[in-house]
Amino acid sequence: MTDPVPRVPGPERRALTIDAATSVFAARGYFGASTDQIARAAGISQPYVVRMFGGKEALFIEVIRQSLDRIMSAFRVALDENPDQPLRALGAAYVALAQKEQVHLILLQAFAASADPAVGPAARAGFEELLGFLLHTAKLSADEAETFLARGMLINTVMAIDLSTSTSSDAKDLISRVLEKPRS
Repeated sequence: MTDPVPRVPGPERRALTIDAATSVFAARGYFGASTDQIARAAGISQPYVVRMFGGKEALFIEVIRQSLDRIMSAFRVALDENPDQPLRALGAAYVALAQKEQVHLILLQAFAASADPAVGPAARAGFEELLGFLLHTAKLSADEAETFLARGMLINTVMAIDLSTSTSSDAKDLISRVLEKPRS
């Protein structure tokens, strides 16, 4: 006789499903992912995914929201720990978080899917939230915020295409300057 599979409480199952969805959306994008793929990754049925979230659209928006929450949390900690060098602190926090939690891929996927009538407003709101944080909480100048966001997009691209696997000396130099040495 086998032991019954333990029942996972609803909030924990929801969190596990969001984690699975994050991985699937990061790899396949909004348009390439299906609730069936997410359900398989989460170890649950596709109807259960739909019942929990109402569909792929709402689940993707939740994944975007949670990714932004992780970024904002990491930024707040970074500023608290190093208020005198906000650009360096925020940059290092973002790279560390992106390397660990795929937030960079979710941002890229959200921006790529922004023509969708539901995803676009969520992507724009998230971007505006990040911009507002940089300007009003981190107290960066408009030029500093613009440069930070541009560098963040470069970091996203370098990481998304896995440029670290390149044998080009130019690519290796870029990796060193962008990922390994955050600027002040």
